[in-house]
Amino acid sequence: MQLIQSFLTACFPGEVIHLDPITGDASFRRYFRFSVAQTSYILMDAPTPTEDCGRFVATQQAFAQAGLKVPRIIAQDIEQGLLLLSDLGDTLLLSRLTHDTAATFYRQALAQLTQVRTISATSAGSLPVFDQDFLLREMQIFIDWFLLQHLQLTVTEQEQSMLQRHFLLLAASALQQPQAGMHRDYHARNLMLQQDGCLAVIDFQDVVTGPVTYDAVSLLKDCYVKWPAELVQSLSNEFYSNLKAKAELPVEVSAEQFQLWFDWMGLQRHIKVCGIFCRLYHRDGKSGYLADLPRVFEYVLEVTQLYPQLQELDLWLNNKVKPALEAMA
Repeated sequence: MQLIQSFLTACFPGEVIHLDPITGDASFRRYFRFSVAQTSYILMDAPTPTEDCGRFVATQQAFAQAGLKVPRIIAQDIEQGLLLLSDLGDTLLLSRLTHDTAATFYRQALAQLTQVRTISATSAGSLPVFDQDFLLREMQIFIDWFLLQHLQLTVTEQEQSMLQRHFLLLAASALQQPQAGMHRDYHARNLMLQQDGCLAVIDFQDVVTGPVTYDAVSLLKDCYVKWPAELVQSLSNEFYSNLKAKAELPVEVSAEQFQLWFDWMGLQRHIKVCGIFCRLYHRDGKSGYLADLPRVFEYVLEVTQLYPQLQELDLWLNNKVKPALEAMA
């Protein structure tokens, strides 16, 4: 804390500052709220080498230049991983979502993705590319942490081969899509409702160039809240129509093709998240995410049962993995 106090003293000489911790996210970053002269601020402590404070600064600038509402950076000490940020409040979009408000808020959030998609680089250079290796690394987390570590399942060589075949199918589908700026964790916990009604974006530092459906499916098939299939379908159809209207999709991409892209992109993400939530528990001691694991796995099964190409995976998940997960409930 001595480094933090020295940083704050340099920012606010002579002020006595009391830090109130804010519930953290899935990273190693810590956040504190405090007030000086009736103005509220946020301190971000992003310790190196686990966090890249410089990347946060570069992506904040890129998002702001794209016209998105993000926290302002008031002061910084990159070497120590400390940032003084403006306070966007504490009203997560998730807290304001109801069956009556969801459609309106989600349309607003989907519309903002137009600006996210324009981002292709930051001051640090071109965005990382969400390529096949990236996609496969993410899905491997499902095997390592969900199947092996959490469920304590044995995965045979034949099962490993089957999983890799399907992972390659999902990766190929993702790479067939138009590629653009992608937030990579765009959902109702990372959008903050502002007093003027706009949605501010947080947790943006992992931005990459990736598939055009990724952020939309992350939002609409949220790991922390589930909406009726009719609402998700309606909003994803609108998203498709808007991409077409903006000429961000090739004219030959049909609604059916887009639906497959959307569903399989969600499947890739939710496979990854099953592993991430288990890794957060077993490696990082963060147990809160386990409550959301059944919902995420349910998203996985909803897609695998829809497509004949995924039938082998669907049968295996239902016969071997689902009973093991239910036995832990």
